[in-house]
Amino acid sequence: MGTLGGHLVAALLFLIVALYYSVLVSLALLRGQRLLKRPLPPRDKRGHRWWQLVSVEAVVKVVFSLIVILPELFYPPGANRMVMVDWEDPKRPFVFQDTWQHVTMYGFFLLSGVVDIVSQACQARQNMKLERAAEALAFCVLVLLMINHIENKNTLESRVHALFMLPAFLVGLVLIIEVWVPDQPSLWVLKTWMGLMLSNWLLHLTVLIYAPPSGQPWSGDNPVDLAFVTTFFCWHLGLAAVMLAAIYGLCSLWHHRFSSWKRAPGAEYQPCPLREGSEEPEKFRAGALQLDGGV
Repeated sequence: MGTLGGHLVAALLFLIVALYYSVLVSLALLRGQRLLKRPLPPRDKRGHRWWQLVSVEAVVKVVFSLIVILPELFYPPGANRMVMVDWEDPKRPFVFQDTWQHVTMYGFFLLSGVVDIVSQACQARQNMKLERAAEALAFCVLVLLMINHIENKNTLESRVHALFMLPAFLVGLVLIIEVWVPDQPSLWVLKTWMGLMLSNWLLHLTVLIYAPPSGQPWSGDNPVDLAFVTTFFCWHLGLAAVMLAAIYGLCSLWHHRFSSWKRAPGAEYQPCPLREGSEEPEKFRAGALQLDGGV
C-alpha cells in the first residue's frame, strides 16, 4: 500500500463503509430505533442458502480486505512479497517490512469478517458481542501497527500518520465500549463521524504525500508546511461533521417522503356516504333505542 494507488484504494473502501454507516445511523435516529442493526433470526428460522445465513456487512468486510491485501503481496503482476526473510543473505534479514505491516492491519479486518460469518452461519444464534469485539480488535491492531509504521519516516509522513491514528483510536475505543454498552445513539454518531474523518484524512494524506496539487512536494523541514498539515486535519473534522449532517438531512427528506407514500389514500376514517332519504339512519336509531331499553 506504499503507493498512490494503494493508499487511494484503501481510502475509498473506508469511505464507502463510512458513508453506508452514515445512512444507517441517520435512518435509525429518524425512526427512533433502539438497535442500529437488528440481530438475525435464529439459524433454524433462516433459509439454507449462504446469502440468507450471513449479512452483507460480513461479506463486504472479507471482500474489501482481500482487495487491499492481495495487491500488497502480488502487485505489480509477477511480484511475490510472501517472503519474510532473505535466506540468500547470510545475516537472514527481514524483508518487506511495510508490506507485512499492511497485510497484518487488513488481515485483522479480514478476521473480523470471518468472525461475523462464523457467528451468523455456524451458531444457533448470532453472537453480536463477539462480532463487535473482533471489529474493535481490528482497529486496535491498526493503531498499534501505525505507531511502529511511522518509525524511520520523514517528519511529514510521521505527522500525517500520527494524526490518522487519532480517529482510528476513537473508533476502536467506541467499539470496545459497545461490547458492553451497545446501542447508544451518541456512540453511533461519534463512531460514524470518526469513520468519515478517518477515510477523508486518508484520502488527503494520499494526495499530500504522493500527488500534491501544486506539483511541489511538501517538506517536513518546513515548519509552515507542518503547521498547515494540522490545520487541514482540523478542517477535516468540520468537513466530516458537515457530511454527516448533510446525509442526515437527505435521509430525513427521504424518510418523510417515504412515510407519506406508505399511507394509503383513504386509510383514515371517513364517514360512510348515505343517500338522501335513506332508511339506514332510522334503522340504526331504532336499534340503538331498543338496546338502551334492554339495559
